[in-house]
Amino acid sequence: MSNRIIGAVGIALLLVACGPSKDEFAAAQRDAANYKKQFQDETAKTAALEKKVTDLQAQNETLTKSTTQLTEEKGALEAKSKQYEELAGSLKDQIESGQVEISELRGKMTVKLKDKVVFSSGSAAINKQGRDALDAVARAFKGLQGKTVIVAGYTDNVPTAAKSAFKDNWDLSTARAVSVVRYLQSKGVEPKILGAAGFAEYRPLAANDSAQGRSQNRRIEIALAANEPAPVVDSPTQAAPAPAPQPPAAPAR
Repeated sequence: MSNRIIGAVGIALLLVACGPSKDEFAAAQRDAANYKKQFQDETAKTAALEKKVTDLQAQNETLTKSTTQLTEEKGALEAKSKQYEELAGSLKDQIESGQVEISELRGKMTVKLKDKVVFSSGSAAINKQGRDALDAVARAFKGLQGKTVIVAGYTDNVPTAAKSAFKDNWDLSTARAVSVVRYLQSKGVEPKILGAAGFAEYRPLAANDSAQGRSQNRRIEIALAANEPAPVVDSPTQAAPAPAPQPPAAPAR
């Protein structure tokens, strides 16, 4: 296209040299201007097409990455850990009866037990059903390395009884979590990986306006997750011992 413009400009100069008329000169100028505009338009279209190609390539790369990520996540969701398989088998009866729920998502396994499975009403003492269930949990968790096991207690919003051994639901939920932690430790789970937390009634799974909802909220959850690196604690720098006092210098003689 640029050759045509050069040619048009050359013709215009030739016409000037040969003494063309004003109309011929004006026509030549118009042709040169038209060719120049066409060239600019074509250049703009080419740039737009190149940009579109670049954008499509970027979109394709993004889609490829998303597909790869989804495939990896699907594999992670479908994969079940050894602890999960062992627990699911050990707690088969409790799971089928609805007393226990077990789930695993992205490497974090959670065992949820209804409070009545583990404790009597208003109590933090583990009952026979609870010991049977926790024995299976302890067997799966024994010998774990690089993991953290957090036991969390939850209640409904009904206040503790006036004569209860627990001041409020904070006390009750925390005491129950600690009871489970101590029981797991007694069954051989490494205490360094254990932790306890009480959340009282403040993290409900359902509304507390029905007996069914309150029953869902009264629970113990045992979460197994990858261990976070322990903070590095620097030993306090010991102060250098003070120099021993020197005896006074003898007077000059």
